[in-house]
Order: sequence, then C-alpha cells, then structure tokens
Amino acid sequence: MAETLGFLCDKLTIVKLKQWHSEDPERLKILSIQEKQLENEIDEFIAAAIAGHTPIDRLTFAANKVYKKENNQVPDVAGSIGEVFSQLAHVNCQLWHEQEKVYEFEKIPVEDKDKVVKQLALLNLERNKCIDRIDGQFQKLIQNLHTINPILSDIQSCT
Repeated sequence: MAETLGFLCDKLTIVKLKQWHSEDPERLKILSIQEKQLENEIDEFIAAAIAGHTPIDRLTFAANKVYKKENNQVPDVAGSIGEVFSQLAHVNCQLWHEQEKVYEFEKIPVEDKDKVVKQLALLNLERNKCIDRIDGQFQKLIQNLHTINPILSDIQSCT
C-alpha cells in the first residue's frame, strides 16, 4: 500500500488512540516515538509534494472498496483537509470502541451480533472515504500550487 497523506493521518489517529487507552509506560514510550515519526513523515510528505518531488499521481491511492451500496449507507465526506482529518479521527474513535466489542463477542447478545459486524463494516467504509478525501483534497491543493507557481515566477521575473 502506498503511503499518502490520508494514510499517514489515519496511522497518527490510531497511535493517538493507543496512547489514550494505554497505561503501560513502555508501550507509551514506543507510541510516543511512533507519534513523532509519523509527525515527521507527514511534514516531509507535505514538503516533498510542495517542492514538486512527488509526482501528482502518487498523492492518492484510492481504496476502491467494492461493496453492495444498497442498505450500506455511509455518510458523505466533505470539507477541507482539516475538517476531514477531524472526521477521520472521530470515525477511528467509533471504530475503536466498536472493535472492543468484538474482543468479547461471546458476551454480545445474539440479536445484537449482526449490528456490531454491520457497524464495523460501515465505519471502515467511512474511514476509507475520509482517507480518500484527504488525499484528493491534498492532490488538488498541490496541483493548484504547481499551476500558480510558474505564473508567480513569471511575474517576479518581469519586475
């Protein structure tokens, strides 16, 4: 799987969730290192894209989820990169708590088991939509920047 801004944001939210739910000092130390690595990787990824070192087509890697859309309604994902990153963090929190139920699946009443599995599937679809949207928005931003940059260079050379 190719690394994109969306995937990196997803990984960072998961590390933050692990930090929030952990009390083990050794695990927290490792997670802190991972958090810093991801922060640096995000900064480097953005800087490389802005500088033109990353081809535009490598800024996205669509999930292309194949699923039956009927009876599998997933909320729309819209907004700025920051807004969608926030939605991704929220979805990952929901996904974390839904996954917690699966670890003790035998305790879930039979009539609720299908709901848990369905909710996991829908949240995962929404998560992927968020990742794809972040990537798409970032790609568009970089394309616009690269379109404007030559124009600005031409203007500056005329003065």
